[in-house]
Amino acid sequence: MGKDKAMKVINHGGGAGFICFVAWFGALVYFINQANGFGEVVLAFLKSIVWPAILLYHALSALGA
Repeated sequence: MGKDKAMKVINHGGGAGFICFVAWFGALVYFINQANGFGEVVLAFLKSIVWPAILLYHALSALGA
């Protein structure tokens, strides 16, 4: 029959992914706490997706990167 193949898994960037997740979740909680209806909750979800990217852009531009 067939031979078992060994698979090597390399995981890079786990820490950065966790930081991005925490930033997104924090933004989501912040914006949802200010929402007063279903439409605003949807808007809060969309804002929470974009907000960490905008923050990172401004932080890197302030550092001159």
